[in-house]
Amino acid sequence: MHVQFPPKPTLPGAFWDGRVTTGSPGICLYETESAPAPQSSDESPYCEAETLPTVEKEKPARESSETDLEIEDTEKFFTIGQKELYLEACKLVGTVPVSYFIRNIEESYVNLNHHGLGPKGTKAIAIALVSNTTVTKLELEDNCIMEEGVLSLVEMLQENYYLQEMNISNNNLDLKGARIISEFLQRDSSSIWNLELSGNNLKEEAAELLSQALSTNYRIKELDLSHNQFSDAGGEHLGQMLSINVGLQSLDLSWNHFHVRGAVALCNGLRSNVTLKKLDLSMNGFGNEGALALGEVLRLNSSLTYLDVSCNDISNEGASEISRGLEYNENLKVLKLFLNPISMDGALLLILAIKRNPKSSMEELDISNVLVTEQFTKTLDGVYAVHPQLNVVYKAVPGLSVKKTVFLWTNPMKLIQSYADQQKITVVDFLKSLNPAGTMKMHVGEFRKAMVQQNKVPLNQYQLGELIKRLDEKTGMVNFSFLNMPKT
Repeated sequence: MHVQFPPKPTLPGAFWDGRVTTGSPGICLYETESAPAPQSSDESPYCEAETLPTVEKEKPARESSETDLEIEDTEKFFTIGQKELYLEACKLVGTVPVSYFIRNIEESYVNLNHHGLGPKGTKAIAIALVSNTTVTKLELEDNCIMEEGVLSLVEMLQENYYLQEMNISNNNLDLKGARIISEFLQRDSSSIWNLELSGNNLKEEAAELLSQALSTNYRIKELDLSHNQFSDAGGEHLGQMLSINVGLQSLDLSWNHFHVRGAVALCNGLRSNVTLKKLDLSMNGFGNEGALALGEVLRLNSSLTYLDVSCNDISNEGASEISRGLEYNENLKVLKLFLNPISMDGALLLILAIKRNPKSSMEELDISNVLVTEQFTKTLDGVYAVHPQLNVVYKAVPGLSVKKTVFLWTNPMKLIQSYADQQKITVVDFLKSLNPAGTMKMHVGEFRKAMVQQNKVPLNQYQLGELIKRLDEKTGMVNFSFLNMPKT
């Protein structure tokens, strides 16, 4: 059998002073053993540099793209050639090859976190990935790649259109690295849509550069800028970007230094943003004035579905402002407010605002540090009657009788199994009957609503929560097939 393949792409000269040759198609430069199955990077992060046989210096004749190749030889070229290219790159830049990368160079996911690559090791990885067509997600967190390593990666991304997700968090990028990344993003020509830049000591100037680049970039969909040092000036730059960006769908700005001025600026940008769906602002300093601006965002914004403002020094006054936005918002599904100084009074304002909004899509309200009384739970039952898809997470209720506590935590699976036995059906059949699509998967909010509305197996909120925990895929979906899996 013969299959035609185009010639392997050449590497840009920017990567090295010399030239790396891969030989003719189907010819292996070095004798190597067959690659073992992919292993965890924790087993053997490094391998010692090998003494490589002398490579024939005579330049091979150019192969025509029309040449028929034996399929076995073609696979050998692409399989072994990639590894040999990496080994040659390591030899060229003077670094020790990483055995994990050699073993997994043909996998779609490569995790090289905490491997101590440094700029040279990163450059060798980048050279090997220029013509790679299998790796779609690359993790390079905590490798001290610095400015030189970022430059190598950016040059690689100008040639590689298969890599889609890249994590270069905690790599001491600073302003110089941010400038390189910003220039790369301004070109808006890469296939990267998920970029993680957490913990890179990025400050105000970096925020300005990144904001300018993202104002015109529509390819980046998910961006992690958490654990940096952006303060109010950075918030102003990012807020301006959010007002005109039409690409971002998920943004993590947690663990920065935004206070009132930065919070208001970010919220001003969010008011007109139409694409951002998930926003993490936790561990900042919004305060009640920031909460006032957030309330206005919730009233006007129609795209956000997930908002985390945990630990932002928001008290009952701020909760009141947020509740005003919840009365009008139709799209938000998850709101996290835990670790804020909110009491039960503030919590009541929030749940009653949701109750008054018949078009609310809220599925989760996290106020898990708020200690509530039994009176609150009775009020909450009334909210659940209007919005059965809602789940409110709060601190354990004190004072429940032993009998009631036992009732609350009766195993929900036993109740469902009992009903299924009576009807001579399986538990999975019962759960699938709740899904209009009749499939094994269902959105968490829709499943919660269906379970509340059905009357065959009545469950309270505690039991329903336990059932969802067992079925939850951690992706916003429940999976009934988990019930068929043996316990470990």
